[in-house]
Amino acid sequence: MSKVIDLDQPRYDQSTYMGRAKHFLQLTNPLNVFATEKQLDDAKKIVDEFRKTRKMPPGYDEEKLWNTKYLYDSAFHPDTGEKMIVIGRMAAQAPMNTIITGCMITFYKTTAATVFWQWMNQTFNAVVNYTNRSGDAPLPTSQLLASYCAACGGALGTALYLNNKVKKMNSPTFARLVPFAAVCGANFINIPMMRSNELLNGTPVFTAEGQRVGDSKAAATRGIALVCVSRVLMALPGMTLTPLLTAYATRRGMFCRHPMAVIPFQLFLVGLCVTFATPLCCALFDQRASIPIGSLEPELLAEVTKKYPKTKEVYFNKGL
Repeated sequence: MSKVIDLDQPRYDQSTYMGRAKHFLQLTNPLNVFATEKQLDDAKKIVDEFRKTRKMPPGYDEEKLWNTKYLYDSAFHPDTGEKMIVIGRMAAQAPMNTIITGCMITFYKTTAATVFWQWMNQTFNAVVNYTNRSGDAPLPTSQLLASYCAACGGALGTALYLNNKVKKMNSPTFARLVPFAAVCGANFINIPMMRSNELLNGTPVFTAEGQRVGDSKAAATRGIALVCVSRVLMALPGMTLTPLLTAYATRRGMFCRHPMAVIPFQLFLVGLCVTFATPLCCALFDQRASIPIGSLEPELLAEVTKKYPKTKEVYFNKGL
């Protein structure tokens, strides 16, 4: 009897960390960014056709089918089904963050450089957070603009304030860690603001069988909090280990003869950290998060209890 393949579920067991790690290692594979529009459209066609017929496409085996599904998942939003903007996809995290983070921790000494790279980072983060939001409700332009301004303001304010403090401390090591502190603070502003529509109107929640039961603000709050934590941890290795190792290498005289060598050195370390930190931190929490029905809003709790009396918890896409 042939094995049943369910493309509506991840290939790997999402109840274990290792299963989620394998899942996100494929989903965030940077090579997926280089897929052509035709390859993505073909992948969507194959996945849609298999879901309808449950028949293996000609020339495909299980391995090739799953690779096609992960290529599809890397480019199409799980709730809306729309093709996501390239730089907003999680597969673009490694190359984009390597460049932006590398520049943030390299050019941190002047106010102009700090302002520019923090602005660049928050602009990129805003695109990523909007692209990977949970739910299918559109975000009004005015709300999007307000969210973006608040996130940029929070990051710039944090960075400039801390830069001023560390200058008085005369500590080069602490100065190198300012970009990370600014990114941490901005994440807790940027993500909730860019997904404020979910906080105001709720995110779709479903039974274990997939029936949509309504929209929950409580689920949205939980999902956004989990994403904030994973994003901070995602930035931690590249933005702390890299500057600390660079400071150590500088003290040992590694860049005395070739001062500019510090830039490729930092970019390499950041790229290495980001490539693995992105999927491993995404895997900290299940993408299909759950919430006990007792934590839902009273009106939604009453509806779930009435329609699905045996249901103890509901599920939702927490976003990335």
